[in-house]
Amino acid sequence: MNQPGGIEMVSARSVFDVVDAMDLNAVAALFAEDATMVFANGEPMVGREAVVAGNTAFMATIKALRHRLLNEWRVGATTIAETEVTYSRVDGKEVSLPAVSIWSTREDGLIVEYRVFVDLAPVHAA
Repeated sequence: MNQPGGIEMVSARSVFDVVDAMDLNAVAALFAEDATMVFANGEPMVGREAVVAGNTAFMATIKALRHRLLNEWRVGATTIAETEVTYSRVDGKEVSLPAVSIWSTREDGLIVEYRVFVDLAPVHAA
């Protein structure tokens, strides 16, 4: 969807559908080559390859995930999404957590900056 000013906007639902499918090639296609991603309190991942590597490593620690979109706000080229994320752990248990994701896109719709605010401790708790 184009927004005034020629910026291609990526809907939160479409982003979360790709993430929830755990399709790393599709995840990579969302990001610009020079994108930056910060997940929770982790170190910034700089560049598409680092973003995909970080997501690959994280997804290897869970069976599945799904986002329930609660609210979505758009300000210029930035999207803010409030979600409830349900993680299916490798032990078969499910954990639902509140999260906020914020991303900015460039004019072609590719994500250049993505931040996720969530406490993952319950996902990895014994």
